Amino acid sequence: MSLTRKRKKELRRLRSDATDLWEAQQVLVGNAADVAREASRQLGNVGREQVLPVVQDTYNRRVAPTVDRGVKFGRHIVDSKVVPAVGGVVGTALSAWDVANAKRLGLTHQPAPVKRGPGLGSVVAIVLGVAAGIGVLYAAWQALRTDDELWVADDPLSAPDA
Repeated sequence: MSLTRKRKKELRRLRSDATDLWEAQQVLVGNAADVAREASRQLGNVGREQVLPVVQDTYNRRVAPTVDRGVKFGRHIVDSKVVPAVGGVVGTALSAWDVANAKRLGLTHQPAPVKRGPGLGSVVAIVLGVAAGIGVLYAAWQALRTDDELWVADDPLSAPDA
């Protein structure tokens, strides 16, 4: 099956038009990529210059004091409630252990030495661990509670003025 000259000419023109269209689309896609790259760069600049200082200021004004209060509260609770209770329990357990050992060995006439609770390292580790846990929980509670000032109104986005 052979094509007429007229059809061949029309097909060549169609192929040429398709090639021109393809080249124009490639230029358009290249330009769109350039615009997207520049928009990304500008967004990074705005984030560094505008958003980051506001976020840091809000963190310093709202979150940091809350965390500090939580840590102080946790230390107070650990120092006044947890350490004495743990020390008493450990001391009682060690005394009972010593009495049991003395009975087993038949040394009931000698008073068993009383251990005074956990050492300094154990107390420090317990205090720091509990204080950190309580501080984190308190900070999380403060950060996640409902606060009407933190919500932003849903405004429709508008195109920037050129």
